[in-house]
Amino acid sequence: MLTKADDFPIHQTPEPVAYAGTDRNFYDRYFFNGYSPDGATYFAVAFGVYPHLNVADAHFAVIRDGIEHCLHASKILYSERLDLTVGPITIEVVEPLQVLKVKVNGEGLEAEITFTGRAFPIEEPRFIRRMGPRAFMDYTRLTQNVRCEGWIAVDGDRRDLPAGSVGTRDRSWGVRPVGAPDPQPPVPLDPALMGFFWQWTPLNFERESVFFHVNADPQGTPWNTRAVVLPDGAAQGEGHVTEAARMTAVELAPGTRHAKGGVLELPLPEGVARIRFEPILTFLMRGIGYSGAWRHGAYKGELVVEREAIDLAAADMAAPENVHIQALSKVTMARPDGAEQTGTGIFEQLIAGPYKPYGLG
Repeated sequence: MLTKADDFPIHQTPEPVAYAGTDRNFYDRYFFNGYSPDGATYFAVAFGVYPHLNVADAHFAVIRDGIEHCLHASKILYSERLDLTVGPITIEVVEPLQVLKVKVNGEGLEAEITFTGRAFPIEEPRFIRRMGPRAFMDYTRLTQNVRCEGWIAVDGDRRDLPAGSVGTRDRSWGVRPVGAPDPQPPVPLDPALMGFFWQWTPLNFERESVFFHVNADPQGTPWNTRAVVLPDGAAQGEGHVTEAARMTAVELAPGTRHAKGGVLELPLPEGVARIRFEPILTFLMRGIGYSGAWRHGAYKGELVVEREAIDLAAADMAAPENVHIQALSKVTMARPDGAEQTGTGIFEQLIAGPYKPYGLG
């Protein structure tokens, strides 16, 4: 099957671009978030293509006055992977790896936002996790902190993004569980693989970015982790990289799996820096398709669009659909010489199943 993408030099296999190997869980996704310096404005976007499910979906969400306003859209892909529009949501690659634009216009939610990279994107270590002989995850992700310009309207109330708005965008592709759950899990089930622990902290400081992530097993042993310190304007391969960073001093909010804060210990050439997190806002990731009825890759029909409103004050933060969050946080970095700088960033958290270091069964 030939598609528009076949006229571009982007093939990765001997087959037409419509075919992405043989794993039904192959996906290709965009993610964006953005926030004002004071944390009063927060929004996020997800856009996914699932070639072997023949589905594409897109999600946009913005928090206003304690309500997470969400717009979901899903369509049949018809194998056209370069058609970056799903209903009212469009992604435009203005300058690859540097400038992208998101446009939204549907169900009372509108936006036009341009994301400009602060430095060349980082390529995170390849994520490979097996459950016995079966690949549970196998994907690559690039991540880039960005400056955000544009506007968002909710039911006609249009507001420009405040000066100094920043955020993070990523692109990942490979294999993850998508669409309908697998009816036959791998056997025998290994208790050591029955949990999933994830923390991700892209941080925006005045002249540099800090990135940290960790995937760990239920015993707390990391299987993928790294931290990067990247000055503005850095080129590919530049910046300080370490696999020895770790999140400490984590205390969970009672009855939840959400951290009230933490301290990232970040080894630098001159010593260990410590970054203190103070969460100021909670964003539920189900608002952009991470779990729930609008789970990524779910088949909805030819084209289905739906708006959703989540009252964050009334949401049960202990409910399974609300375990995965991004906590917008004020961050303070204390360098080894005693100098301090402040910034804003995300403390993304997902703890599913047991995790011994936090006493979760």
